Amino acid sequence: MKIILSTRNPSKAEQIQAIFKNTNISIITLADANIEGEAVEDGDTLQTNALKKALFAREHSKDKIWTMADDTGLFIDALAGEPGIKAARWAGETATTDEITRYTLKRLEGISNRSATFETAVAIVSPTGEKHLFSGKVRGYILENPRVKPQPKMPYSPIFMPEGEKLVWAEMSVEHENSISHRGKAFRQARAFLEKIL
Repeated sequence: MKIILSTRNPSKAEQIQAIFKNTNISIITLADANIEGEAVEDGDTLQTNALKKALFAREHSKDKIWTMADDTGLFIDALAGEPGIKAARWAGETATTDEITRYTLKRLEGISNRSATFETAVAIVSPTGEKHLFSGKVRGYILENPRVKPQPKMPYSPIFMPEGEKLVWAEMSVEHENSISHRGKAFRQARAFLEKIL
């Protein structure tokens, strides 16, 4: 069974494909499905944006097959939950991965409470249009300086350390990150759901 993952983010695709390894579910990206463009993420919740992305893939696919998408937010305690659902666009619509990392550290300059929560919402849309939602969270904190280079299109990966860990996301193997991350938790629920109904 093929399912379109509505993303152009290579790091995200690699992580999610790893979660579905050794299953009968094949994860393909928008590029693999020859779908151009991307959904407009103008919703006010992670769930809304995840659904928008999954529905975009469904509307633009030649064959009406299963589609799936996620949206992730970073909620920093000392900044009243910023950037929240705007984590990917916090430093501006055209900001690079490095610019977002630097902007985050600048906003937290001189702040001792650096705790934050990552949350992912996953949306799945069936060929008949039924919608299903899953979510995962992880607590951690923002370091004062990047430990390593970020993963592609993952600006927080060199500066976010999950609670109880000694590595930031970008230092972890895909398997390690998936085992504890917000995205891993949400997509394991999605995988269990799909395996149950197939």
